[in-house]
Parts: sequence; structure tokens; C-alpha cells
Amino acid sequence: MLLEGKGAALERDDAVPDRVSSLYSPDAGIAVIGACIPELVREIRDLHDLAPTATAAVGRLVAGAVLFGSGLKGRERISIQIAADGPLGDLFADAWLIDEHTLGARGYARNPRIDLPLNARGKFDVAGALGSGSLQVTKTYEVGQPYRGIVPLISGEIAEDLTAYLVRSEQIPSAVALGVLANPLGVIAAGGILAQVLPGSDDRGVAELERRALALAPVTTLMSEGADADGLVHALAGDLTLRRHRRLDVRFACLCSRAKVEAALVGLGAEDLRHMASENETTHASCEYCKHDYAFNSDELIALIAK
Repeated sequence: MLLEGKGAALERDDAVPDRVSSLYSPDAGIAVIGACIPELVREIRDLHDLAPTATAAVGRLVAGAVLFGSGLKGRERISIQIAADGPLGDLFADAWLIDEHTLGARGYARNPRIDLPLNARGKFDVAGALGSGSLQVTKTYEVGQPYRGIVPLISGEIAEDLTAYLVRSEQIPSAVALGVLANPLGVIAAGGILAQVLPGSDDRGVAELERRALALAPVTTLMSEGADADGLVHALAGDLTLRRHRRLDVRFACLCSRAKVEAALVGLGAEDLRHMASENETTHASCEYCKHDYAFNSDELIALIAK
């Protein structure tokens, strides 16, 4: 038996590249995106020392961000946040274009060491770790105001919640499937599938999407059998004739910088900066996403007051 949980008895397949592929069928009226991101999720797991349940949750959300980010242009960015009252706390994931061939992504959990027993289906209990809450998707454009959509968590399993967001907030008939496969050695596979009805499609496109989504094998099963990003797409599309829209490499990246940390410190105000400078010879600020440490001595903090 293949398990998504901690007992999955499979070895890691480092030959599968981290990639997101987008294809579409004009005849069927649907688009399908597949993301295979094992190395990305491994890097995030190692960076944050994520417990298994936290790994599954963050891996699913980051996979969702990669799928949503597959159509980004220029300096656009997708940010997904889950605000939850469960022990895992809030989750965060971003995706953006590093260049025309590469998508950058990152993510973290508020409480990375949370781990729960597997649920009754032998899967990571992500829903139990999250509890109740909401999911917010923010798309930042090169010009103009960001677009934000918020929906309540439907199941806490993340895939169903992202589907609900697309249907309710963007009015796009969609299906999302996500999965993280692991064993005691760590992350074996991670990725997902996003299928959507193309603009202008009639009810036949919706029916075709629903039929194929219902027949789809679990993403973790497909990846354990060697499916890459294109393989995930074809698993849902079956015998449909597809046209390629885009293929991007995916890797971990971060948007933090010393200048951004300085701006955040300036926002604290002169009184707080003087207090910090007097209390400590060196003040440290760490990026939540990449854990990079930014150090400021007392003179540097005082100099920020003039900015």
C-alpha cells in the first residue's frame, strides 16, 4: 500500500525535475496544469525543520502557489495565506517569475514542529492541524492595486479549499489535486494538478472537467509511479489532444533583502529604535521564509532614525 504519510515505503527519486507544465485542449474546453516539486519541498522542509504533518501542509500550499503562479507575467506575484486556529497556525506561500523560464517559490508554517497521527485514511492529518479558518489569495500586478480574494476553509485539506476559492472568488469551474509523499528519509514526491474550464467554454467543458477529475488517481500515487509535471497533466487529460501553453522550471527563492528589513525597522518609529540600540550591541532580524539573519549594530539603528 502506498501511503501519503510517514510510513510510505518508497525511495526518493531525484531524477524528476522540479517543473510546472501548462497545456490545454481547445476541443474539450479545458486547461490542465501539472506541478512536480519534490526538491523545492525538501529544501523548505530542511530549512524550517518541518515535522511530517507540517511538511505535508506547507508542501500542499506551496504546490498550490506554483500551480496558480504558472500563468504569471513580468513582476506579478501570487501569495496564498491560510489563517487557521489549529495547532499548526497560519501557513504562507508565494510564487513569482525569476526569469522567463523559471518560477521561484517559498513557504513556511507558523508552528513548524506540529505533527499529528495519520488520519483514518492513512494520510497526513492536515485538516486536523489547521482547524477552522480562511484562505486568502493575493495577486500583485506590475501596475495597479493587488487583487485579494478570501474564502472560509471548506475542509482544511487545502486542495478543496483552493478549488472553492477559484469557484467562489474567481467564478472559474476548477478542480485542484495536491499531494506530498514521504517516508522516514524525508520528502519523496510533492506536487499537484489544476484543471480549469477555458473562458468561453459551454456546459460540455464543465462536464468534461468533472468527469475527468472524478476518474483521476491520487496525485501521490501518480508521482510514486514516476509521473513528472507533464505526466500529471496527461493523467487527467487522458486521450485529449493537448497544446502546450508553458513550461517552467521551479526552484526555491526568496524576496527578502536588507533594504526591506531596514524599511520595516524604520516603521517601528524613532523611540523603539533608540530603545533597541541602547538595549543590545547587535539587533538581529530573521526572514520568516529563508531564515537569513540580518544584523544591525547600535550605530546602524540610530542611523535609521534619520531615514
